[in-house]
Amino acid sequence: MKRILLGFTALSLLFSCQQNNNTVTTDNTTTEKPASATDVHTYANPSMAKVTHLNWSAIVDFDQKKIMATAEWDIETSDSANEIVFDIFDLKIFEVRVDGVKAKFNVGDFDEHKGKPVAIPITAGSKKVSIAYETGKNARALQWLDAEQTAGKNAPFLFTQSQAILARSWVPCQDSPGIRFTYNATVTVPKNMIALMSAENPQVKNETGVYEFSMPQPIPSYLLAMSVGDVHFKAISDRAGVYAETSLLDTSVYEFADLEDMIKAAEGLYGPYAWGRYDIIVLPPSFPFGGMENPRLTFATPTILAGDRSLVSLVAHELAHSWSGNLVTNATWDDFWLNEGFTVYFEHRIMEEVYGHDYAEMLASLTRDGLVEDAARMLVEVPNDTKLKLELQGRNPDDGVTSIPYDKGYFFLRLIEETVGRDAFDVFLKNYFETNKFKVMTTEDFIVYIKENLLSEEQYTTIKANDWIYKPGIPDNLPEVHSNKFALVNTELSNFTSNGTQPNVELTGNWSTHEWLHFINSLPEGTSTEQLMQLDGWYGFTQSGNNEIVAAWFQPTIKAGYQAVYPRVEAFLVSVGRRKFLTPTYEALLNADKATMANDIYAKARPNYHAVSRETMDKLLGHE
Repeated sequence: MKRILLGFTALSLLFSCQQNNNTVTTDNTTTEKPASATDVHTYANPSMAKVTHLNWSAIVDFDQKKIMATAEWDIETSDSANEIVFDIFDLKIFEVRVDGVKAKFNVGDFDEHKGKPVAIPITAGSKKVSIAYETGKNARALQWLDAEQTAGKNAPFLFTQSQAILARSWVPCQDSPGIRFTYNATVTVPKNMIALMSAENPQVKNETGVYEFSMPQPIPSYLLAMSVGDVHFKAISDRAGVYAETSLLDTSVYEFADLEDMIKAAEGLYGPYAWGRYDIIVLPPSFPFGGMENPRLTFATPTILAGDRSLVSLVAHELAHSWSGNLVTNATWDDFWLNEGFTVYFEHRIMEEVYGHDYAEMLASLTRDGLVEDAARMLVEVPNDTKLKLELQGRNPDDGVTSIPYDKGYFFLRLIEETVGRDAFDVFLKNYFETNKFKVMTTEDFIVYIKENLLSEEQYTTIKANDWIYKPGIPDNLPEVHSNKFALVNTELSNFTSNGTQPNVELTGNWSTHEWLHFINSLPEGTSTEQLMQLDGWYGFTQSGNNEIVAAWFQPTIKAGYQAVYPRVEAFLVSVGRRKFLTPTYEALLNADKATMANDIYAKARPNYHAVSRETMDKLLGHE
């Protein structure tokens, strides 16, 4: 899952010396005692009974905006098993059967983050549990869109977002990244629509509206996904293609034209792609993330359709998850960096293979700048969340979706690469994915693994690995990034801020999105409204169709009170639901004493946001 963007503050607090609550020796020679891999975000007790395969039969009802379904689970039991426990959130259960026989069940108390447990009596010999149910109006994974909320405005749309623990709001499941299962599904939808899942998918609509699915590789519940809409398919290669609404299909195919090259680059680095096909569906703009790495079918935001293929690093990121995350999965959400840090590292390597070293270093430079700013702010507000090993008990695991597991994780791995050399690190990673495929990994198990297979105890100590993993802040050996392209941007920016000189037209005419982002993000504190107006006149940032650029432009302009940007801010926030853009934009309005404007816009925009974005914005704007 692509990261969200946090706010900014001073760098001076970055290199923290705060003490970890768990004892870690200061010389880095002692590894923290292995923690329990118990997942605190599920009610399931997999040591007693766990699921292994799902047969799911469902009817998608757009009129009532609910799913009516039966989830039949194959289960594996211990010798002492007397019950199996499932997670639910706003599901109405009608009937439970164990091996075909109607059974009693007990629904426990509600927890705001975890929902409710469903305990079902079984024996050690039980093989199947079937649950008939329907979803409720507060199913947090589901977003039901009316036709006018889509690009084509011809038909309604439904999509799911199960990560981190939202699968339980549309399927009763053991909702933990540490529990894998295969699945088959039969889904009935309106006849003018097509259903797609994180599985083997149809490429054309049929006349019945009934679709069959199979996912033969075991996945955790957070990778269970479905979309239903009026979309069509076009192939990019024999194993990759794009689904999108008609008006976006050709644009999407153009944008993702390098997809097969990315897959080949990834395979060349770390081994064969293990999931059969790799397709992308471009969702409506309310999708709360840049992308979601659902196996066989990446969910993507239309905000990456820049028209120049400049934002496809997001696709590289979701593709990389096919190895890091989907193939080797964090055992709990406290170990989230094992999914995302590896994926950002892999993303940058794919981009380097396809687009070259200079291009990849621009991405790495932007990543480093964002990490430094985010970590400084978080050290004031939530210092423990700047550790790689998170502490999320009693919290929504979505709280861990910050730049820390992504970008601090990436730079920790880059530091290891710089320590042992790229060739040795590539061999290690390829073996890591192959040895641990379709398994889970804890932070502590990874430490043991890397010491056994790559790092000596001396190297582990020298790079201050325990500081990176278990202590707040960013250690003082954060790898440097040198971007030749950004050095040229800095020269032009300096000439503008010092002398009011327009940047060289021949140079800027060839700038990529990343160079423009660096230019905007590097505008000095106190840039005047007159200077912003001048830049806007030259480059039209306020009306840019590139969502990354316009979202970055909102930061200095809102802060400076550049009034010409306010109508664009409102139009953007009402039409885009990607949380990466919403959070810093609403924060900028609040910090500029524009709370009334922010709340007025939010009142219009909120109905179009997915529950994931609504929950974050409700908290930010005090609507809880």
